[in-house]
Amino acid sequence: MILKIEFENFFSIRDRVRIDFRAASINTAQARELSHNVMEWKGVPVLKTVGLFGPNASGKSNILKTITFCCRMILDSYLHNEGVTFNFEPFKFDGWQKKPSKFLIDFVCEDVEYEYSFELTRERILSESLYYYPVGRRAKVFVRDADGKYSFGAGVMVKPSDVVTNTSEKKLFLSSASSMNRDIAQKLYRYFMNQFLLGLVNVNDMMVLDSFNAYKKVILKALEICDTDITDIEARKEQMPAPVVVPGQMELSYKLVDVLRFKTFHRDQKDIMFDMDMEESNGTRKLFQILIRLLDVVKNKKSIMMDEFDMGLHTRLADFILDLIHASENSQLLFTSHNTNLIDVKRLRRDQIVFVNKSEQGATEVYSLYDFKDFRENMDAEKGYIQGRFDAVPYIDSSVSSIKQLLEG
Repeated sequence: MILKIEFENFFSIRDRVRIDFRAASINTAQARELSHNVMEWKGVPVLKTVGLFGPNASGKSNILKTITFCCRMILDSYLHNEGVTFNFEPFKFDGWQKKPSKFLIDFVCEDVEYEYSFELTRERILSESLYYYPVGRRAKVFVRDADGKYSFGAGVMVKPSDVVTNTSEKKLFLSSASSMNRDIAQKLYRYFMNQFLLGLVNVNDMMVLDSFNAYKKVILKALEICDTDITDIEARKEQMPAPVVVPGQMELSYKLVDVLRFKTFHRDQKDIMFDMDMEESNGTRKLFQILIRLLDVVKNKKSIMMDEFDMGLHTRLADFILDLIHASENSQLLFTSHNTNLIDVKRLRRDQIVFVNKSEQGATEVYSLYDFKDFRENMDAEKGYIQGRFDAVPYIDSSVSSIKQLLEG
């Protein structure tokens, strides 16, 4: 479970940005009707979804790109050699390229809260820390300061000095500790590997089949909403030829391998079978693929980020996907979208609707509808957004006369 994520000086993000899943104190009738949008952890209300809305080039994707980079550092930096340059760009204006970039994530793993942070440049890691709340009070696991000195909480990690010896300025201590089989580090590594998903990662056939069998009714209901007239889906294992390279042989050889295929049946001709991959529409295939993966998220109480998750989908299907998360026990979704229909306080709480804008200095700014204290829940949030009331919408002079001038100019 994610509680909050903070970062600064990554890509178009200059000043500190916070993505906060801790729910604001909203005690209106409308918020009470959306109680299923919130879960509770030890008395703390936590949002299940947060949506990022704003114009193109405002920085929505950069927010997800930043979080992805930082999580990949946790997972992969123990493999870094001394010549590596970290794959991100700091904010390019006003001398910010010379300043450190900072990342912090506050999350819950196995019912314990952790607060992890680090600072780095493109060339080296400057500092790092991990705290946790084993009995409700903040306690230190380790701190790595800017001078390269470490301090550790008593009895939390076995032989931490051995990990220090194997941790260079190119590697995060947490990543190195996990690779050296330290229990608490491995637990958090598994969290970032398996529980906090950085997009629609591929899953193996067994996981796909398991999700399909468990949630077939949900998938068929979604397809009904899409008005596809699909009434049934069957999963089948088929043998298909796969190329095999044989050393010393110029021509490819082939062998038969088992492949999971999905077959669909339609309302008017229930005895005629269609192949999902070959004969269904792009929208139907996309919805099916999203549902197969999201149902794993829902079933296993995971968190996931999705950039423009609803692109190419009817708005009712976007609603259905959000409802799927909101109906879950405690899964989470951080998403970006250009779908203004979702900017609706009857569907999302004010603290779930987050606007992303680009300042005159070219820096990404983030603020929620909740920050506009003069907004009332009987107002039309979508209309206000389109009219530019919340700033995070582009002004484009696209009149016929202006385009004629452009073509004639």
